[in-house]
Amino acid sequence: MDSVLRAENISKSFGPIEVLSGISLDLKPGEVHAVIGENGAGKSTLMRILSGHLPPTKGSLHLNGQPITFSGPVDAEAHGIVLVHQEILLAPDLTVAQNLFLGREIRRFGFVDDKAMRERTRAILHELGTNIDPDREVSRLSIADRQLVQIARALLVPHKVVAFDEPTAVLTPIEAESLFEIIRKLRSQGVAVLYISHRLNEVKAVADRVTVLRDGRHIATRGIEGLEPLEMARLMVGRDMSKLYPEKPETASDQIVLTVRDIAVPGYVENASFTLRRGEILGFGGLIGAGRTELFEGIVGLRSSHGTITLDDRNVHFGDAREAMAAGIVYLSEDRKGKGLLLQQNLRINLSLAALDRFSRGSFIDGSAEEKALDRAIKDFDIRTRSRDLLAGQLSGGNQQKLLLAKMMLLEPRIVIIDEPTRGVDIGTKEQIYRFIASLAAEGKAVVVISSEMQELIGLCHRVVVMRNGRVAGEVAQADLSEDSIVYLATGVHEERAAEIAAGHA
Repeated sequence: MDSVLRAENISKSFGPIEVLSGISLDLKPGEVHAVIGENGAGKSTLMRILSGHLPPTKGSLHLNGQPITFSGPVDAEAHGIVLVHQEILLAPDLTVAQNLFLGREIRRFGFVDDKAMRERTRAILHELGTNIDPDREVSRLSIADRQLVQIARALLVPHKVVAFDEPTAVLTPIEAESLFEIIRKLRSQGVAVLYISHRLNEVKAVADRVTVLRDGRHIATRGIEGLEPLEMARLMVGRDMSKLYPEKPETASDQIVLTVRDIAVPGYVENASFTLRRGEILGFGGLIGAGRTELFEGIVGLRSSHGTITLDDRNVHFGDAREAMAAGIVYLSEDRKGKGLLLQQNLRINLSLAALDRFSRGSFIDGSAEEKALDRAIKDFDIRTRSRDLLAGQLSGGNQQKLLLAKMMLLEPRIVIIDEPTRGVDIGTKEQIYRFIASLAAEGKAVVVISSEMQELIGLCHRVVVMRNGRVAGEVAQADLSEDSIVYLATGVHEERAAEIAAGHA
């Protein structure tokens, strides 16, 4: 079968640094072609070249067998090449329908036809398995819903090739399955689909062929038949990945360091209670929208909340996150790009921002001390960067997460809350982050891991608290940890079984 889009010997350099070297790739009609690799392997750079966002330094593109040079993404879209970005690129103050049709409004008699745009928006969102209100402002949507809107916008235009860059990173399993159905529909219509994901089970489920990149070079292209996720991981990182999770550290103490009683976050959480012990990793599971993030934002002062929080033997209430940090509690946001890092600032400024008092000399900042701290962070957290002068936004997702971890660890916290620690992170970096989390608990710190990945909760945590509809649905002890036990509580199905688990009689 002839290719609809082909890349031949593509290389890309930024200054003296070559990030892609001699990559060739062909996308065929009616086929899903996955591209996998560690963070920094060059996947997103390749996708941006194929969709007209970046020009290659060397090599050529061919559309339907003819050489082509895109002047930009609008030109690529005009030729039927559509990219669904990993980053959310929507206008937050516009409605969902306005975002979908921004720059391509439906008109009737010369006027914008809002009714037609709303109806078309509602129809395509229904195809994606969601009932998001077309008139709702994007700023009021969850990150997962924003991603669905972004996918819907891409699918509105006529397309020969649709490229998805980490499309399910913020989606629930149900939402992800709706997306897979859309992808299968595109394939049946003869559309070529390019799919980037760190979730190798998804790649196995949806792809026909898989290309593996490592350090900007082509490692292998294989058919999906007989290619299992473990072998994909080995090709990605060049080593055996059969032991992804470290041994769980023994819970160092029965000492309770944090007690939360009947915490309510208006509009999100009702009467949530739990305890946290020194030296343990406590997981929080549940579907997206269950209230996990909002609960901890309320605890650390990022949202209004009421209830009782006891730190050691002292009742506390934090007016903002800085007060929580001063008390030894740090929260690493799930939205590292929007809330965790300053993407337009360099690594040194991002690293020291939360602990500026440690680098202050009177009214001046000790730049030399900041540079030494950055040296240690790059070494200790294995932050891979071609230059220490890069902006945080120029790092790969995994290295951004490492920078955020390093930033918060400068505060020497006693309690570490990490929200979606490996979202959008490759399997090699996941292993590093898991070992770091285990080392925190082994040092006697108390760790909370909020995650939508059940295997992550099972592999890392001593206990898992499950939330549903803004309430704590129950707790699963380490001996009972399984996907079934978490799903029962998270979904509310089989209520009798869920009640048994919540009562500790599993």
